[in-house]
Amino acid sequence: MEDHLLRKPQHVIELYQYFVALVEACRPFDYAPIRRQIGFQGRSRIFAAVRLTSKGLEGYLDLARRIDRVPFKQVAKFSKRPFVHHFEIVLVDEMDEEFAGWVRESYSVGEGLPDFG
Repeated sequence: MEDHLLRKPQHVIELYQYFVALVEACRPFDYAPIRRQIGFQGRSRIFAAVRLTSKGLEGYLDLARRIDRVPFKQVAKFSKRPFVHHFEIVLVDEMDEEFAGWVRESYSVGEGLPDFG
């Protein structure tokens, strides 16, 4: 996972660390790093992922419901899967208590609650 952090600006690393702290508050989870992003997996599925860019974080949260609000720039639904909410974060203030609630909600999807198969 350290490869994902190489040559990234310090403020982006701090954004990533803050996001990880939000996920860690949900416990337990596993990291699921792949080539371009770092996934976060519950018992049933990957429920969130982030990619560190030169400006901030790009990522997604799987949520049981559709939320059409900032910071979500795109929401997609794939058959029986939950809604995939794509976001871009450039300031830590964007990860407020409401965003933390969405992370917790996404974590419940990763744990299989509600059951998405």
